[in-house]
Amino acid sequence: MIRIDILTVVPDLLDSPLGHSIIGRARAKGIADVVVHNIRDYATDRHRRVDDYAFGGDAGMVMMIEPVFRIIDDLKSRRSYDEVIYTSPDGTRFGQKEANRLSTLGNIMILCGHYKGVDHRIREHLITKEISIGDYVLTGGELAAAVICDAVIRLLPGAMGDESSALTDSFQDGLLAPPVYTRPAEFNGWKTPEILLQGNTAAIEQWKFEQSVERTQRLRPDLLQ
Repeated sequence: MIRIDILTVVPDLLDSPLGHSIIGRARAKGIADVVVHNIRDYATDRHRRVDDYAFGGDAGMVMMIEPVFRIIDDLKSRRSYDEVIYTSPDGTRFGQKEANRLSTLGNIMILCGHYKGVDHRIREHLITKEISIGDYVLTGGELAAAVICDAVIRLLPGAMGDESSALTDSFQDGLLAPPVYTRPAEFNGWKTPEILLQGNTAAIEQWKFEQSVERTQRLRPDLLQ
């Protein structure tokens, strides 16, 4: 089983993505334990304040070091973490290889960035991995944390009905997945490739590989580099 602790200032944002589909079923079956923590619970003033102005006069607010330190310190006093991840647009680009690696770990903590980010001392001293899901800026790191959870948990044994399905996903072998078809074999004059209907497994696998290479060359040539 994997446990993922998510630290956020807006926990309600994660209710839906973590409660349905594969993640919801994996949590219900005890395959994954995802616990969302409100950083505001670790603030000390009556307004539960977690942000302040940045030194140097920059625009925007910054997550304060004290409540973030307290929550990380509290959780680490209860268990050891294999990774303490910070979601940030300037982190390492998240990909399938990293999802595969994280799925083999036991305990993961994810700190969701918010506002203009977190006091940099947290990143310097407590974070072990910084992850970005793309070259754009979100309102906060909660959706990025949900993406990471989804990509990781679906790989766990028992999370999917057919565990072999994940092995044929795009990016698992460095290629995009081939096209897929289902019944009816012909619709509106649009036909399924004949080779998929003939039952020749070797020929079908060769066709799939060739399609994957062609699609990758056409759509994502950067993957082949």
